[in-house]
Amino acid sequence: MRAEINVLFFTQTQLFKHLQAARATGEYDKKFQQLVTVPLLVIDDFGLKPFRTPQDEELHDLIAERYEKASTMITSNLDFPEWGDAFPNKLLGAATIDRLAHGAYKIVLEGNSYRTFTETKNDKK
Repeated sequence: MRAEINVLFFTQTQLFKHLQAARATGEYDKKFQQLVTVPLLVIDDFGLKPFRTPQDEELHDLIAERYEKASTMITSNLDFPEWGDAFPNKLLGAATIDRLAHGAYKIVLEGNSYRTFTETKNDKK
């Protein structure tokens, strides 16, 4: 963002609500292409809620279209080996995760939650 690169940020839930609303208004293709072409797409809380059909298919299509063309950042509280558990279709999940993982950087943040730290710090005042 500091380099003035266009970025879209969604939680997983917001992303699917965005796509569902676009489908309902007949603007799905337009919104989908916007997601495909933005230089950086950030999806927060990946796997927090299990995917339902057609969410798993939409995510796969989105990741497949972005694959090796644009950057995608995923945040998750799940360990990487658990990501497949979020997909009802395990084959589709494996294909999606394979595209996400290819050439990816994995950053693991360890330690206490910032939210817990903030709450504890504020509680001491």
